[in-house]
Amino acid sequence: MKIVFLDRGTISASTYLRSPAFPHEWVQHERTAAHEVVARIRDADIVIVNKVKLVADALASAPRLKLIAIAATGTDNVDLSACHARGIVVCNVRNYAVHTVPEHTFALIFALRRSICGYRDAIRAGRWQEAAQFCFFDYPIRDLAGSTLGVIGDGALGQAVASIGRALGMRVLFSGRKGRIGQGRLYTPFEQLLQQVDVLTLHCPLNAETHHMIGAAEFSRMTRKPLLINTGRGGLVDETAVGPALASGQISGAAFDVTRVEPPPSDHPFMTLLDRPDFILTPHIAWASAEAIQALADQLIDILEAFVSGTPIHQVGDGSRLSPRGVHSIESFESQTPSKK
Repeated sequence: MKIVFLDRGTISASTYLRSPAFPHEWVQHERTAAHEVVARIRDADIVIVNKVKLVADALASAPRLKLIAIAATGTDNVDLSACHARGIVVCNVRNYAVHTVPEHTFALIFALRRSICGYRDAIRAGRWQEAAQFCFFDYPIRDLAGSTLGVIGDGALGQAVASIGRALGMRVLFSGRKGRIGQGRLYTPFEQLLQQVDVLTLHCPLNAETHHMIGAAEFSRMTRKPLLINTGRGGLVDETAVGPALASGQISGAAFDVTRVEPPPSDHPFMTLLDRPDFILTPHIAWASAEAIQALADQLIDILEAFVSGTPIHQVGDGSRLSPRGVHSIESFESQTPSKK
């Protein structure tokens, strides 16, 4: 079995990746450009990929390819229809980010709600000495207890975020689907949710229905001037509308761990916001705690070994519902009612 890992550099170098327990040849590349894919997978039996795109033409050039193991949960970089037509099994990693993403989400919420970045920068600029007293009040500081948390996406990640919010004394609302009503009393209609929340956090898949689900029109309805947190997917928010929403006071802060293009180009609208105390951008690391990455790596090799033994696991298209950022859940954005716990 020849195993080719196309983008090993997307997993921390300090993460232990054990050798599969079957005879194999292992070839890995730190990264793979689009024009390099065909040559690198041509004689592979198994391909491991995180973010490199595997399109139909490239797959057609790999007659020996039997398994694509995705080192993530999202599958949008792989042409699943072409894989199905060629009999290539596709498996993905699940349930590895159930702690790290919610924790990162609340790290961003706390930083914005208590103006941590603003005060850090003010101290660096000498503001404390200038104030000449034991404290100063240049930026707002708000408690989370008693505020309302709106969660878009009710899979395992959304549920975990909700649980933390309740533990902090927040009122939690799950959003219904945009433009729809009558989804049950445990969902708040999307348009109403925008008007009721103090913090809005996104944990849903990116697809045709959710693309730019938050934009200028939605910002204009946010009467409570909430924080907006996106640790879900780039593209859920119209990124050109965030700066104007901050400048006009329609939202009181925004934090993003994802962008539509990663890394964002130098002329991306977020790059002009980096000096604002009410804006935070992190480089797609909400998933990347040491514990989570190790769980991903272990499960990745489990996928290879299970496939070779004839009992594949986590096969894409097995009827399960997937929620974003590494969590497998029957309860996804599209379907079931959120837990009452």
